[in-house]
Amino acid sequence: MTGQTTIPMWSLDEVFPGFESEAYRSAKDEVKTMLETMRRHLAEVEPPRGETEFSDWLFDLLGRLDRLEVLASTLSAYVYARFSTETKNHQVLAELNKVEALLVPAATVRVLFRNLLARCADSVKWAVEHDGRLKEYAFVLEEALMFQKHQMATELEDLAADLSRSGADAWSRLQESILANSSALWDEASGTRKTMVELRNLAYDPDRTVREKAYRLELGIWKTYEIPVAAALNGVKGTVSTLNKRRGWESALDNSLAQARISRATLDALIGVMEDSLPLWRRYMRGKARLLGLERLSFFDIFAPLQQLGAAIPTFEWDETRDFIVRQFETFDADMARFAGHAFEHRWIDALPREGKVGGAFCTHFPRAKQPRVLCSFDGTYSSLLTIAHELGHAWHYEMIKDKPQILSEYPMTLAETASIFSETLVSNAAMAEIEEKSRTPLVELHLQDACQVIVDILSRFYFEREVFKEREEGELTPERMCALMLDAQAKTYGDALREDECHPYMWAVKGHYYIPSLSFYNFPYAFGQLFGMGLFSLYKKEGAPFAARYRELLRATGSMPAAEVARRAGFDIETPDFWKGAMAAFEPEVAFLEEQAVKV
Repeated sequence: MTGQTTIPMWSLDEVFPGFESEAYRSAKDEVKTMLETMRRHLAEVEPPRGETEFSDWLFDLLGRLDRLEVLASTLSAYVYARFSTETKNHQVLAELNKVEALLVPAATVRVLFRNLLARCADSVKWAVEHDGRLKEYAFVLEEALMFQKHQMATELEDLAADLSRSGADAWSRLQESILANSSALWDEASGTRKTMVELRNLAYDPDRTVREKAYRLELGIWKTYEIPVAAALNGVKGTVSTLNKRRGWESALDNSLAQARISRATLDALIGVMEDSLPLWRRYMRGKARLLGLERLSFFDIFAPLQQLGAAIPTFEWDETRDFIVRQFETFDADMARFAGHAFEHRWIDALPREGKVGGAFCTHFPRAKQPRVLCSFDGTYSSLLTIAHELGHAWHYEMIKDKPQILSEYPMTLAETASIFSETLVSNAAMAEIEEKSRTPLVELHLQDACQVIVDILSRFYFEREVFKEREEGELTPERMCALMLDAQAKTYGDALREDECHPYMWAVKGHYYIPSLSFYNFPYAFGQLFGMGLFSLYKKEGAPFAARYRELLRATGSMPAAEVARRAGFDIETPDFWKGAMAAFEPEVAFLEEQAVKV
């Protein structure tokens, strides 16, 4: 385990020196002024009738909207970054509420802009076709016109945005705060307590008694808080369902597909291949159980490290983590390696676990500073190493797209996982090649473990959320019903490879993705990204070093075209099962290898 003093907390000073700084106050003032000005302008303006004049006007308008989006996104990301590491800080929470209130009119500006485009759709089409400056905006403008058909009247969208601060967004923060601040008594003699984040991290402990103890304490915490957390989930999903009906979406899933920039054919192909792969993943789980000396896995064994055959899973000091990741990135792209080194050196990573910090890991970015930041909870494990590689992949994606207009750098959830999975696979494969032979079994298992989560557990989350939306139409769900739905989803996906009496009925309370009002079904994009990223990695293995340049261009395109078009540029057809089957097949040799090792035990 790495010494706590060596693990960094991030620095946000290059974004804003603090809430009281002149830069921060000026940004807030400018956003307020721009929102007022743009709202008035979009409501009253009559676009020029001449074709050339219209093109100039539209290009100028996009530039002004882009400036607004840069500042608004930076402010929003900054206050949330502060909140994510200081959930108990009342000043931070108060400032988060102030910024949310400040940005409420942004929703109205978006609505008015889309309405304006719809009023002059023919002129927009002509401008895109004939003005070279606007060609790269073709897809996002077309997308804006599509979303315009799914929005309420301006005053209703304004009201919905205002109410969200004290409604769905507040429910979301409640779940986050409970997760970040709850704890349980670990040792009665010493009075030692462990936070929820610490308990969940103990799922990786080699001692089964420790894992089981942490698992049961975690379930106990969720039992204590199940009523407020269930209320939060009911509040979020109820709000989403109501607004989707008002906006003319047939379902939350249809809205999510549009946000993900994929077709129903793509999702059906993806989900179908995931379902067909379940026997493969159950073989993997049975093999792991045998290597652990168990008949079947319990939920608290899913992340158990393998230490059989004299093979110890490597652990890493913080400096070793930095050097290993940078070295592996260097094998693919020297600029990517330099970028990662810069992130480590300039404290762009918050890795120190502590009370009041949210769980999980994420990468955020600040368009005004053109910089990303990574949050995780580092504990020296190999999984932590892969998590940082994953999040730095997100950061590299942003580095590739940061100089494009903000409107063209906002990629969907599906493509957001492309670079992260690619980077994680790069580091994982290199590690297995570098580390001595006897240690490869646990590393292969770790790779399968992560992939199993992205395929099997994600599928269970998809099933669960689909059923919650269905039942929420009829009324609120009790905590008991949510637990029953979660256990049913886990039974359908994990099957008999997991002990049915020791699953995790409260995974609906754990996963913050369920509580994001603006992003329903934030689950299948991870499976999409896993397989799409692995497909790209296969291309890299075939093409070698020249692929790095092609990869950069692909990342730059993710904000300005649908996922299917990005895939076509990479040589894939994602609307048929064949691509997904090919990507999934990459796991077969690893499962067979693990089964061979299990037979030897």
